[in-house]
Amino acid sequence: MKNIGNQVQYSIYQTMQNPDPNRLPISYEDWEKEARKKLEDGPFYYIAGGAGGERTMDSNVSGFNRWQIIPRMLNNVDERDLSIELFGQTYPSPSMLAPIGVQSIIHEEGEIGSAKACAELGIPYTTSSASSVPMEKIAEAMGDAPRWFQLYWSRDPEITASFLKRADASGYSAIVVTLDTPMMAWREEDLKNVYLPFLIGEGLGNYFTDPAFLSKLEKSPKEDPQSAIMHWTQIFGNTGLTWDDISFLKEHTNLPILLKGILHPDDAKLALDYGVDGVIVSNHGGRQVDGAISAIDALPLVKDVVGDKIPVLMDSGIRRGSDIIKAMSLGASAVLVGRPAMYGLAVAGQQGVKEVMRNMLADLDITLGLIGKRTVKDLGPSVLKTAGDKVDTQKSHVLY
Repeated sequence: MKNIGNQVQYSIYQTMQNPDPNRLPISYEDWEKEARKKLEDGPFYYIAGGAGGERTMDSNVSGFNRWQIIPRMLNNVDERDLSIELFGQTYPSPSMLAPIGVQSIIHEEGEIGSAKACAELGIPYTTSSASSVPMEKIAEAMGDAPRWFQLYWSRDPEITASFLKRADASGYSAIVVTLDTPMMAWREEDLKNVYLPFLIGEGLGNYFTDPAFLSKLEKSPKEDPQSAIMHWTQIFGNTGLTWDDISFLKEHTNLPILLKGILHPDDAKLALDYGVDGVIVSNHGGRQVDGAISAIDALPLVKDVVGDKIPVLMDSGIRRGSDIIKAMSLGASAVLVGRPAMYGLAVAGQQGVKEVMRNMLADLDITLGLIGKRTVKDLGPSVLKTAGDKVDTQKSHVLY
């Protein structure tokens, strides 16, 4: 995407003569406010809430404030390029949609709306194991647009193998294995609202169409939905997994495997040792462990171990273009966006997701130029400092 920021700015300013009273929000905070108006307590807080006292969720956002950008002047930034390369593929920007399940509780267009929005922008869409509709329908809606599949590793190995096979057959180009959710966390808002959408059959589209899952049922989910839901509760998640089980994934897919939920540098080293293709620094948007390290603080620790051996991606706390710049300067090859896109979905379906993601990329593009960089590939540690850093003015980089 070249100079998307200028294009979006001008298109917005062109409406000055005929302002639309129903125009969509611009800022993350306004999207959240409008989403709150649209959704009941259960669905809203299922998206907006975090684990325990939500300290991790808060630190994901506030952690970005520790890092300060140092703009450079008089660089030719007339032509800017946001494109990146991952696993032999070129993508127009470093932003992707994070895997988010049960989108049917957010808007009637659900995952199909989000996936189509990403397809329009060329942004990879990550289909969740817990999507409301089967992965095949999402793939069909996206056509040839890039897409990844997120795996919740089931207690039933036949279901895990079946999901991997289906993803490969449906044109997904990478597998994102979420490791930080072997069981549901203590989420106080969901408990207060007595709300878990899976128990009313939401978010089970992949399971209710899976041959391995269906083979374990006496009756189909249509005939006996409650028994199917109860069986899902028995096989979702797997607290018995170890690093040695990575070999099972490799036996059942040739697609690149990324481990999502890596926060400790020793786990990053193990990921290398076990031959995975990439890692995603993530604390699940603060939804799993209250008081965990923020993703942006974990990122440089993981990058120090991994180096350039495999791609390091990051999610949790991305709200604006400057956040993407900070993450990439600390070593992220790309970032995944979660809550902002879901607030867009709640407010305006497919169009809302597109607006949120497009505006974030426009913000990224403009900020990139304003700090004196032409491409995201030019970002690195010299772009940033913290309050305790000293800048070496002779060598033009930050001393750590």
